[in-house]
Amino acid sequence: MLELYFKYPRVIARFRRGALGNEIDRIAADLCRAGYKRGSAKLFLARIARFSAYATGCGCSKSAAIPPQIVDRYLNSRRTIAARWGAHGAIVHATRCFPERFALRPTPEDPDGPLLAEYLRHLRIIRGLHPKTCEGLVLTVRRMLKWQKQHFAGKPLATLASKDVLTMTHELLSACRSDAGRSHTTAHIRSFLRYLYWENLNARDLSQFVPKTPCWRHAHLPPHLSWEQVRRAIDSIDGEAPSDLRDRAMMLLLATTGLRNRELREIELEDIRWRSAELVLRHTKGHRDRVVPLLEETGAALAEYVLHARPRTKARRVFLSHRAPVRPFSHSGTVSLIIRTRLQRAGISVERGGAHLLRHSLATRLVEQRRPIKEIADLLGHRNIDTTAFYVKVAVPQLADVALPFPGGAS
Repeated sequence: MLELYFKYPRVIARFRRGALGNEIDRIAADLCRAGYKRGSAKLFLARIARFSAYATGCGCSKSAAIPPQIVDRYLNSRRTIAARWGAHGAIVHATRCFPERFALRPTPEDPDGPLLAEYLRHLRIIRGLHPKTCEGLVLTVRRMLKWQKQHFAGKPLATLASKDVLTMTHELLSACRSDAGRSHTTAHIRSFLRYLYWENLNARDLSQFVPKTPCWRHAHLPPHLSWEQVRRAIDSIDGEAPSDLRDRAMMLLLATTGLRNRELREIELEDIRWRSAELVLRHTKGHRDRVVPLLEETGAALAEYVLHARPRTKARRVFLSHRAPVRPFSHSGTVSLIIRTRLQRAGISVERGGAHLLRHSLATRLVEQRRPIKEIADLLGHRNIDTTAFYVKVAVPQLADVALPFPGGAS
């Protein structure tokens, strides 16, 4: 496979002589399959071959695992930060392809690991929470355990008392910047304290001593854009590059169906019903499937992307990163960054938000069109209609119609 990138036999033979010589052809095939450009793949292979020769000079064979000390020594020998980062990226890719060729780096033992593992199991299996929700709960528990070690070093969790819970809660809340953050933190603290009581790790249910923090969910107007701004941002994507076709299809989907960020990222090819112009959303936030309509313009943009711009890959997710390695989007921040970038290129100033901003904008527009609130709730996937009522606050023209005329004034 090296012949795909290099034409000189001596260079190819030198690449195959190192400690990773038996694997470098398959690494080249993986780079090709992942969609790396020719120049990038050649640079990766050159860096891997350079490290492979260094490992051979340190006494590593083609069959033995390379110790982590040799990797560290090689990276420290690079003269510049850029060279060090480039070598590190190449070695990480080789490690991902052939983990058996690299000796495991000893990891420091986490004294809280068993407790956190059991708590995570409790959250996932007993309470049935979503993995993303569990991450936030476990993060708060780590902060609680860190506080407990700082103030009660060497003492078990059974020694926690009500006054300690109040002090700990006060210090953890001081790091929160919003009402929602404080509300989530106190809820997470209560959850862990209840777990300690249920598992007999503390004789008292200390969750009752955690103070409640007010969180006025409907205190502010939802951030949204006018439909003219949304339309201008979509129309500004007029290029024919694969990323342009992808971003246009993404923005049309978000703007016309109100998908959540995760729902957009998890759409698979089988979820698109082309003949009936429908999109099936599976395992949504409400733990249920739902179907949303595909408008003609949205369906045409989606078909254009799938047929002519989507990279050829075995992945079934519809929207993929076009930068190598080609893969589905794994983080919500990536999609939000794409949306914010497209809005800013259209001259629309956006301080925060991304995909959810278009969801808010759609809901606001539907309210302004006086669509029944039950229809809006069904489209957005709200199980509780009170959640959809959040958008009614922006319907100022409707409120003016509802207001009674002043007695004695003009009708």
